[in-house]
Amino acid sequence: MRPDDTDVKRGAMDHNHRRGFTTGVAAAAAVIMAASAAGCSGPPDADPVAQRLAAALQSGEWGDAPWTGATGEEVAAAVEEITSGMGESSLSVEVSDVRDAGDDQRAAELQLAWDVGGETWEYTSTAALVLVDDAWQVEWDPAIIHPDLVPDARLAASRQPAERGDILGADGAAIVTERPVYRVGIDKTRIPAAEVESAARKLAAVVDVDADGLADRAEAAGPEAFVEAITLREADAVPVLSAVDEIDGAVALEDTLALAPTREFARPILGTVGEATAEIIEESDGAVEPGDIVGLSGLQQQYEEQLRGTPGITVEIVPPEGEPTTVYETEPQPGADVSTTLDPDLQTRAEQVLADVGPPSAITVVQPSTGAVLAAASGPGSDGYSTATLGQYAPGSTFKIVTSLALLRAGLTADTSVNCTPTVTVDGRSFENYDDYPSSSLGEIPLRTAVAESCNTALIDQHDTVSQAQLAQAAEALGIGTQADIGAPAFLGDVPAEAGATAHAASMIGQGEVLASPLAMATMAASVAAGSTVVPKLVDGAEPAAATPQAPLTSAEADVLRELMYAVVSEGSATFLGDVPGERVGAKTGTAEYGSEDPPRTHAWMVAIQGDLAVAVFVEDGESGSRTAGPLLSEFLSQ
Repeated sequence: MRPDDTDVKRGAMDHNHRRGFTTGVAAAAAVIMAASAAGCSGPPDADPVAQRLAAALQSGEWGDAPWTGATGEEVAAAVEEITSGMGESSLSVEVSDVRDAGDDQRAAELQLAWDVGGETWEYTSTAALVLVDDAWQVEWDPAIIHPDLVPDARLAASRQPAERGDILGADGAAIVTERPVYRVGIDKTRIPAAEVESAARKLAAVVDVDADGLADRAEAAGPEAFVEAITLREADAVPVLSAVDEIDGAVALEDTLALAPTREFARPILGTVGEATAEIIEESDGAVEPGDIVGLSGLQQQYEEQLRGTPGITVEIVPPEGEPTTVYETEPQPGADVSTTLDPDLQTRAEQVLADVGPPSAITVVQPSTGAVLAAASGPGSDGYSTATLGQYAPGSTFKIVTSLALLRAGLTADTSVNCTPTVTVDGRSFENYDDYPSSSLGEIPLRTAVAESCNTALIDQHDTVSQAQLAQAAEALGIGTQADIGAPAFLGDVPAEAGATAHAASMIGQGEVLASPLAMATMAASVAAGSTVVPKLVDGAEPAAATPQAPLTSAEADVLRELMYAVVSEGSATFLGDVPGERVGAKTGTAEYGSEDPPRTHAWMVAIQGDLAVAVFVEDGESGSRTAGPLLSEFLSQ
């Protein structure tokens, strides 16, 4: 933070937050009343006056009290001045004792407890009660509020921000941590008021922000305000620092902010931090104050309470002259780190592969052996949306892995002959293969070939072999459609258990009402590689366990599914992956039509397994799985 942050916040508490006490002179008699002693043989009981004093201290409703040494109006004004620096702090007061202090005097011992920023500050003070005209009166003294207060001194509370926790990657290294930034803006104390608008517009042109908006904010701010235009990472700031320095009134203040390695790095998932909004402050129940830096989106917002820690509290007595004296202090407690499963190298690689993709896109990587989400990259065309984990799209022919599992359970094998025809009609609706389907693979072919070449008609022709419910069960066995908590918002797919004839036929090739995210399809591939149902996890400490599938995936079934995926590379629509270095690659291409255009637009998909990696690649608008998603997958696996 800036070196002067503490002073700025203290000033804000001193002058802007005066809610601890309220001047209410009109309520006097109802708050502190003198006990009548007329006709009694001795002094009246002082306890009721002490109790009403405690109630007045707590409520701030002073009224026309029987003070001695000051009027009620003077006491109310003095207390407001003394406590004005306590900000949003609240006070509770109890009378612990009222003792005889000599002729016509009593001493009321008070227990005061302040709630200061969620911390409790307790101490004891004493109020002197004197008997005047057979009634007790309270002798005004600032020491009633705190025993160390003297006339014209006041209490002032300030907060010291806690060190924010980091967000860690799979290797335990910090991927979001405090990094150098520059806060660039207009310092109105450095230029005449008449030059503020011009300076703001010049600065806006240098740092590429809205000139009208910055100029309006700068002119509306107070005469001593710093009006921030933008916060820049150090690397982004260096090229413009000299230009900023040439503008009278413009400054670039060094600071730090919780940031990922790059602006793009997993941004839709990790989220951002920034100054707390009015809504966040209101909903925090006093935990967040104006000027605090908080999570605004993503994991930064979701785990805000864990990450932000507990601010330190300092309460000082500020004398009219001389140095303040600290009377209460707590140390800031740093926030706790949030550990994720993201692999920084794989995440960066995925984002680099997607850097030039125009439509919304994603590459998601799941580790079959653990379910860890190693990468969840969404391309620039996603405009900040986490397509990788939240996208809902028809998965197209990548879903044929699910259909194949359902057919295996119905008795088919990889060698079972199925009929691949140019078209097939179900309940009046005609389905066909993709335009480039090889004619040499038409006719009676093994299921292995039908999957390898991605024959739509062969699998749709089997729609009577498996029901929609059995298809949904097979999807669940491969991790699609589960309700697992991965530690962040995610969509793991939806496969209806019921569907009409044509919708069921479309489901056989991953269309109709079937929906999945890239994360869901990577999870499907991971389950095939692992030989059992994989439940993905993104944040350590989350409870990812999903309900046990009705019919869990068996290792024998997974062996056949892997054989089918390997055949896609060795003899089918993904032979271009045959030269990828490293362990053997299994894959499945996918193209899903959508929309009402003629010809329809298409989603491009590919999934792959290699060693302990399962990958899904998606482009919202593409030519086909092999032509659009395929090169991206090949580039990713080849690096």
